Amino acid sequence: MLLSLLSERPTAVRGEGVWLYDADGRAYLDGCSGAVAANIGHGVAEVADAMAAQARMVAFPHRSQFHNEPAERLAGELAAWTGGQLPYAMFTSSGSEAVEAAVQLALRYHAARGDAERTIVLSRRMSYHGATLGARSAGGNPVRRAPFAPLLHDWPQVDAPYCYRCPLRLDPGSCGSACLGSLEDAIAAHGPDRVAAFIAEPITGASAGALRPPAGYYERVRETCDQFGVLFIADEVMTGAGRTGRPFGHQHWDARPDILTFGKGIGGGYVALAGILCTSEVAEAVAKLPGGPGIGHTFTDTPVAAAAGGAVVAYLREFDLIRRAAQLGPQVRQALCDLAESHGGGIVGDVRGEGLMWGLELVADRQRRTPYPAHARVTARLLAIAKRHGLLLYPAGGGIDGSLGDAVLVAPPLTIGDDDLAELLRRLGVALDDLAAELAVDAAATTPVR
Repeated sequence: MLLSLLSERPTAVRGEGVWLYDADGRAYLDGCSGAVAANIGHGVAEVADAMAAQARMVAFPHRSQFHNEPAERLAGELAAWTGGQLPYAMFTSSGSEAVEAAVQLALRYHAARGDAERTIVLSRRMSYHGATLGARSAGGNPVRRAPFAPLLHDWPQVDAPYCYRCPLRLDPGSCGSACLGSLEDAIAAHGPDRVAAFIAEPITGASAGALRPPAGYYERVRETCDQFGVLFIADEVMTGAGRTGRPFGHQHWDARPDILTFGKGIGGGYVALAGILCTSEVAEAVAKLPGGPGIGHTFTDTPVAAAAGGAVVAYLREFDLIRRAAQLGPQVRQALCDLAESHGGGIVGDVRGEGLMWGLELVADRQRRTPYPAHARVTARLLAIAKRHGLLLYPAGGGIDGSLGDAVLVAPPLTIGDDDLAELLRRLGVALDDLAAELAVDAAATTPVR
C-alpha cells in the first residue's frame, strides 16, 4: 500500500490539457500544474511518443560507460536558453537531487582552487530547496527542518526579500535591497574563506507564496558574491522552463548564477527529470580533480528522461509558450487583484509573482496585515474548498516563521486558454467567498457575549 493512502483523496485516471479526471469521472481544473510542474499541460502525446521511441532503442546506457544523444541534445538546448553563459549540464531525477548536486559541485569547485575550507552554504529564511538531507540543510523553513534536525547541517540563513512584510520595515520602492545587508553580514561573520555558496530561488515558491524581490536585488547578490568569492546558486526548480515568462526566472534581472538547478517543468510532469547547469569556470575547475566532479546517481543523464525533456522543450518552442506566459502575466495579476477586491471579503492581503506563477497571501486584517493563527488552518481550508469546486491550488503557507502566514500558489499550465483561465478565476472567487464565510462563522463563535 502507498503511504499516501493513509490520507483520503480521489484516484486520478486521466489528464487532458489543464484538466484532470478522477475515477468517479469528476473534472478538476489544474490551477497549479500539480506541483508547479505540468508546464505544458496533461495528455501531450508528443512527450509520451518520444519516451516510448527512446525506450525501444536504448533505455539505460550508464553514464560511466557511454554518452547518449538525447542527454547531449537537451544539454545544448538548456545551455542555449542561458545564451551560452551556463554551457555545462548534468541531469538528475528530482529537484532535491539537483540541489544536492549543486551544493556538492560548489564545494568541489572551491576544493579544486585550494579553498577546501569553504564548506558553508548560505540560504534565505523561509526558503525551500528540497526534501533530501543536504537540500533540507540548505532550506530555511524551521518547521520543515525540525523533524530531521539531528541529521542536518546548521547552515546560517539570511533575510528574504519579503517586501509585503519587510524585515527592516522599509519601502520596497526605495529600500535599495537593504535586506541584502544580512547576506554581507553572514559572510563576514562566518568568514569569507569559509562560505562556499549562496542559494536562492529567483522567485520564492511554496515556502512563502511567490515572493518577488525589489529592483536591483539580484544585481547586488551578484556583486556581493563576486566580492567575496562566493558562488551564486539559482534554484530554478520551480521558476524554470518558462514558468515566469523567461526560460529561467533569474533572467528577469542582470544576475547570472554560477550554478543553476532546474526540475519540475523541464519534465513537464511526464518523467522525473531535473538537473544543474554551470559556468565553464566551475566545470573546468572540477574536471581537473582526481575522479572529476564526483557527483551523480544511478539514473543521472539517462536517455529516456532526456528524450521526454527534449520533447517538452520542443513543445514549449512550437507553441511559443514562454512568450505566452510573459504576455499573460500582467493580465493574470490584474485579474487576481480585482478578485482580491471583489471576493473573499478582504482576506487577500497581497498578490505577487510573475508570468504564470502567482501567490495570494491571506490575512485576518488587511490594513494591519495581521496573519491568521496557525491553528485556523486557513491555507489548508482554502485548498479543500477550492478542490470541492473542482479547482486545484498549491499550498505556500508558513512564510512568516514556518507556521504563521497563509498563502496559495496559482500557477496553471502555460497552455491554459482564455476560457479556462476565466473559469479558473471564477472558481477561485467562489472558493474565496466560501472561505470568508467559514471564517466569519469561526469569528462569531469565538466572540465573547457581552
